[in-house]
Amino acid sequence: MGTHWIEEGCINCAACADVCPVDAISEQGEVHVIDKDICIDCGACDSVCPVDVIKWETTA
Repeated sequence: MGTHWIEEGCINCAACADVCPVDAISEQGEVHVIDKDICIDCGACDSVCPVDVIKWETTA
């Protein structure tokens, strides 16, 4: 298991939201955020972020 989140620097392009298979990413104000309760940690969003602000941390 792990946790995905979006750090500061999001440019609000929505590339991550477009590829999320469970709609866990939404726009909040001028950035996008990942709902950790919905996210399945598939990693689809990681490679599409043009500014590399999507991070992942494993949890035990």
